[in-house]
Amino acid sequence: MARNGALVPESKNKLQSFKSEVASSLNIDLKQGYNGDLSSREAGSIGGEMVKRMIAYAEKNLH
Repeated sequence: MARNGALVPESKNKLQSFKSEVASSLNIDLKQGYNGDLSSREAGSIGGEMVKRMIAYAEKNLH
C-alpha cells in the first residue's frame, strides 16, 4: 500500500531542520524550498548521512 503522508506529520519541520544541519556539516549549500541544482551525489550524501545518524541514535538509545 502506498503512503503519501508522513507517519508522524509533526515530524516534518524537525526532519527539515535535521536535513539542513546535515547539509551544513557536509558543506553543502541547501536553500529553503527547491534545491534542484544539487548534484545527485550531494543529495545522496545528505540523505545517507541522515540515515547513518538516525541509526546511530537508535542504536545508542535502544540499550
